Amino acid sequence: MESSGRIAQRFAQRKSEHRTALVAYLTAGDPHPERTPALALALERGGADVLELGVPFSDPIADGPVIQQASDRALKAGTDVAAVLEIAREIRRESQIPLVLFSYLNPLLSYGFERLAHDARMSGVDGVLLTDVSVEEAGQPVAQLRADGLDTIFLAAPTSTERRLKLVAEYSSGFVYVVSRTGVTGERASLAAGVEPLCRRLRQWTDKPLAVGFGVSTREHVDALGSYADGAVVGSAIMRIVDAESAADDLEERLESFLAELTRRRGASAGEPRSAK
Repeated sequence: MESSGRIAQRFAQRKSEHRTALVAYLTAGDPHPERTPALALALERGGADVLELGVPFSDPIADGPVIQQASDRALKAGTDVAAVLEIAREIRRESQIPLVLFSYLNPLLSYGFERLAHDARMSGVDGVLLTDVSVEEAGQPVAQLRADGLDTIFLAAPTSTERRLKLVAEYSSGFVYVVSRTGVTGERASLAAGVEPLCRRLRQWTDKPLAVGFGVSTREHVDALGSYADGAVVGSAIMRIVDAESAADDLEERLESFLAELTRRRGASAGEPRSAK
């Protein structure tokens, strides 16, 4: 089955506009599953081009304290894979933003890959990002997910060998997630020095969009990435706001404003071109 093409089309659109695509991460179910769709739509209004819905997991080893705590709150609120797929359905009723499930392997294995592939597709999900799957052993899940038209996205890290980068490029569709530095997710004052060389190494193996994450949190980061990558992934900075303002009635407006600052889309409606860099 062919993919929806929404992810590739969005990156192609931003490239044609000489813009850096903004991939926004949101832990599904934090502070509560019923509120996540509204938060997602607020991120889109602020300028998000692609939305990653994080599937909460009890042992998120690649994530820093902000997202670890968000995952814990989401689990306590009763968020599981089925709830995340329902959240995706709610978002899809209102929006055509590309949706990616961001997940560790264990919750998806428990749900069942064949079932997941079908249900995710029916929920309007466009792709699945597998954070802790060894790309050398990814053939079967890739086949199952792509059979239902889902893009598969893998991580390329600074420590990856050339062989692994080649496999990441081969098995990824939609985009390749470039990890800017070793360690866990979290906000940083500056981008890691090794991320540009890593992107250039990947360019030897693929012309698919490259989106850089881990430590991206400011407009300056997004601007800097635009010279050698296609997209910027912002996660911890978003979830820090959710954590601090979860009880606020205007949380949606605060998230929209933060994304607008990153993308300079103040006053623009979703879908309108962003102002030039």
